[in-house]
Amino acid sequence: MPVAFIIRFLRRHFLWLVRAVIAAAILLRLSPAPPRAPLGPPQTVQTVKPLVCVHTRLIDEVYEWKIQRSLQLVREMGADTIVEFFPWAYAEPAPNQYDWTSFDRIINHARNQGLHVIARMGLVPAWARDDKTGGSTTLNYLPDKSFDDFTAFVAAFAARYAGVVDHIIIWNEPNLSFEWGYREVDPAGYVRLLKAAYAPVHAANPNVVILAAPLAPTLEPPGSPNGLNDVLYLEAMYQAGAAAYFDALAMHTYGFTDPPEAPPAPEALNFRRAELLRAVMERYDAPDKPVYITESGWNDNPRWTKAVRPSLRVAYTINAFEWAEANWPWLDKLCVWALRYPISTRSYPDNFTLLTADFQPKPIYTAIQAYARGWEHNEDLWLPAPGD
Repeated sequence: MPVAFIIRFLRRHFLWLVRAVIAAAILLRLSPAPPRAPLGPPQTVQTVKPLVCVHTRLIDEVYEWKIQRSLQLVREMGADTIVEFFPWAYAEPAPNQYDWTSFDRIINHARNQGLHVIARMGLVPAWARDDKTGGSTTLNYLPDKSFDDFTAFVAAFAARYAGVVDHIIIWNEPNLSFEWGYREVDPAGYVRLLKAAYAPVHAANPNVVILAAPLAPTLEPPGSPNGLNDVLYLEAMYQAGAAAYFDALAMHTYGFTDPPEAPPAPEALNFRRAELLRAVMERYDAPDKPVYITESGWNDNPRWTKAVRPSLRVAYTINAFEWAEANWPWLDKLCVWALRYPISTRSYPDNFTLLTADFQPKPIYTAIQAYARGWEHNEDLWLPAPGD
């Protein structure tokens, strides 16, 4: 487009453009501000099922009121504990320069709602990554030389939030290549990370419970570029000396298309696969070391091959809580994935959530609420039990 034409256009329409800019500025000033989220009186969770827990996705929320509303709905559901991700890269963008703002608002609202937090640690800032090949590294790439830097961050986190966050997970699904920085998975390497973190984090918060990372349920064989079978990986961890460097084991157990009662088998990925992992623990570890299932659940997307019908999702989820309560004395928490996402994914992951992105409860939320709070089911209505 000729420059002369642009100049003539601007001269002819200058006043109109100025008016448009002024009008836009006025409209922006007149538009309502996001709702505020002041802390109210401290709350207490009402529950009769302390096993119930939910994994949240709050770290990427833009508005604080959405964090507050999410945690209010956790409390109202009857869960007294959440699992939340606290990325190292968000808190320490440069060495020894901490910014706790995004963490503080989650922790403050969790405390106000009477909730405990299980914190998952991970995501490496650029300054702590290393790539001597000249290529790029992913946010999950943590070289050995940065283990002490990661430990210093986790210890600072543990000291800052002691009393609300007394359970910390070191990493996530290291038996997958993606989660290990697209490297060959390395059980002994992960044990070195646990060893580096264990004593310093306990020194920062003597009451802390260090959880070994949950492993991804997978059947990948040894030598696979994608990862390693979770049962094999856990055994290799123990053989590398892991038992002394964690206080509890986190697990991920999804039901996929099987009911929760379906028996475990080495070739099956189902809810009771947790029992195979527990059997490894019992061969190598103290019998009273607990387990926290930090992700679990069923999906009811009509187009995903690993999903079930919505009614089965509700039934399987409640039956899973009942199964765990009756048969797994070693289990401390069973956390459902996930409360809600900040925005819709417009794909099958949306069907793991208990709430829509705009906070509308799904039937699965109502069912868990009824179970956790001891309500009775009567003709498709969840009603408080007498005297509740």
